[in-house]
Amino acid sequence: MTPCRARLWHVLRLARILWAAVPRRDWRARLGDLVLLARLIRRGQITHVPGRLGPCGFLARDGSRIHALYTHPRARRTGVASRLMAEAQTAAQRLELWTAQDNAAARAFYAAHGFYPVNLSCEGQGNDEGRPDMRLIWKRNAP
Repeated sequence: MTPCRARLWHVLRLARILWAAVPRRDWRARLGDLVLLARLIRRGQITHVPGRLGPCGFLARDGSRIHALYTHPRARRTGVASRLMAEAQTAAQRLELWTAQDNAAARAFYAAHGFYPVNLSCEGQGNDEGRPDMRLIWKRNAP
């Protein structure tokens, strides 16, 4: 299960993974997610790990900025996210992302992959939910 570039026919599967983590009740928000995923796929900014029934996790990245990393609920703690992160780290000298301050599991995952916090935000500027978040950085060969 090597990460590979997502294709337009993966949009619905990727959206289901996203919605399992970030439930959207409003159809307009869901439509916006579909449009955004399609746009990112066309730009080549989403990689996914293929599974038996389609993508089981994906990472959206624009240069050094990771915008999203999600895994299907049944694929959690199976190494899918680690494979996606390793692929991103192989392709970059530096990466940055935002995560919610209260998401201990995500913070532990990113710390295990060499990310460290650089600033906090109470306004939720790095997420759609408006929750207090923190910006994390990873640098190749960081001390």
